[in-house]
Amino acid sequence: MTSQIFAISGVLVGERARTLDLISYAVSLAGVGDRPTRFCFVPTAEGDHPGAVDWFKGAYGNDPAIEAGVLTLFTKPNVADVRSFLLDQDVLWVGGGSVVNLMAVWRAHGLPEILEECWRSGVVMAGQSAGSLCWHVGGPTDSFGDGLDAYGNCLGWLPWSNGVHDDLADQPRRTTYRRLVASGALPGGYATEDGVGLHYVDGELKEAVAVLPDKRAWQVEPDGDGGFRETAIVPRLL
Repeated sequence: MTSQIFAISGVLVGERARTLDLISYAVSLAGVGDRPTRFCFVPTAEGDHPGAVDWFKGAYGNDPAIEAGVLTLFTKPNVADVRSFLLDQDVLWVGGGSVVNLMAVWRAHGLPEILEECWRSGVVMAGQSAGSLCWHVGGPTDSFGDGLDAYGNCLGWLPWSNGVHDDLADQPRRTTYRRLVASGALPGGYATEDGVGLHYVDGELKEAVAVLPDKRAWQVEPDGDGGFRETAIVPRLL
């Protein structure tokens, strides 16, 4: 059974609606044929904020090609059998927010084991920002405060770190990610600029895709001398 992960940086400035194109691409990866794609939104990283749930239902709830569902965990799971519900999905989309709180709540509810079973069973695992970091070892996060810190206690199905919103040379997320990789606080890994997604198949990076031109993904590795080296990955424009 092919296992897939699609990890993105959403578009934060300007053409924000283009993030929906990346989400639609994640849905297409399931390749279910003629029936509607069972597509579940997991907004744990936002504390299951009602606004996030309403956004998802507004975007996908009336699409005849999609059977839209939501898993919320606050203040208790909204479905009687979380495992069966998730295994019945074709695509899971994990929203952005606090990756530290996301992992803590997931672990309290036994989600890591269930999600790994889903992944190995062929459910497409996808998400943005915190929902991108979570599949990797970890990455820079502002979950602890106003600054950016290394967090390396994510699921780790992908044995690399991840940087999101990696756009400008002087942008804190970009510079911090490289510093943390150079110092060894995070292992080497992959970063995405806004509007770029990483498609992993069977635990290996297959390609990067983008919905905006002139955007890049980056492979960032320690250089063995206290610094880092980076390699640009030119994404396929969707």
